[in-house]
Amino acid sequence: MSGQGELLEILLYTRRRAPAEPVEEAMATEGVGLDGDHPRAGKRQVTLLSVEAWQETMHQLEADLPAKARRANLVVRGIDLAASIGRRIRIGEVELQIEGETTPCDLMELQRSGLRDALEPKMRGGVFGCVTVGGSMRTGLSVDVLD
Repeated sequence: MSGQGELLEILLYTRRRAPAEPVEEAMATEGVGLDGDHPRAGKRQVTLLSVEAWQETMHQLEADLPAKARRANLVVRGIDLAASIGRRIRIGEVELQIEGETTPCDLMELQRSGLRDALEPKMRGGVFGCVTVGGSMRTGLSVDVLD
């Protein structure tokens, strides 16, 4: 089951809890993550969020927060991220191994009361993975789930 989507946003965080810095293009380094993003541990080098899941969450909460409030690195459209766990995703020349679900943290409650719980069903909070093939990526590129 392969899927194709689009990379809508790239967000970097220079340090933990820092505000998002949107960029049009970023370099991904194998085994490390995105250049300019704060260091992340182990297999959680890059986080991805589905814009459809975010919109569903906002509808449920009757809220209108931007997707960057979720604090993911990559916002994508047209990909079932829950089905991508254990698989690889290609964005341009970059490949990510998707390792697991990103668990919503206490920062979500600072964005809006109830947001943390609203992100729990159907992996609405997104997924995380590690960079297995480094390179350049930019917004607008296609996102492919590989077999």
